[in-house]
Amino acid sequence: MAADNVKGHLDSLLLAVLEDGPLHGYAVIEALQRRSAGELDLPTGTVYPALRRLENAGWLRGSWSTVGGRRRRTYTLTSAGRRALSDRRSEWMRFSGTIQRVLGGSGRAQSAIGRPATSG
Repeated sequence: MAADNVKGHLDSLLLAVLEDGPLHGYAVIEALQRRSAGELDLPTGTVYPALRRLENAGWLRGSWSTVGGRRRRTYTLTSAGRRALSDRRSEWMRFSGTIQRVLGGSGRAQSAIGRPATSG
């Protein structure tokens, strides 16, 4: 799935992945891949700027550590980030339910003016 397909949802996806605990940047990318069964294979050039943006917004807290001689930044969800994730989940459930009702094909076909179509 291309990065363009998650436009508008990336922040929510990142917050959700970090809900379970702190992760460094590349581990966030791996978690997205794992949780999406490989469908989300986002480039670092998409994920890292978004992590910095969420940190600047106060939704994530970042800290530097050195592991195996390499410095890496680990991100943790803040209280504000948890509230934002909760709000975004509610919005997503409402939105996706609406889209499912329209695209799901359930119910009889509607006429152009919104009344049930009649057969015969």
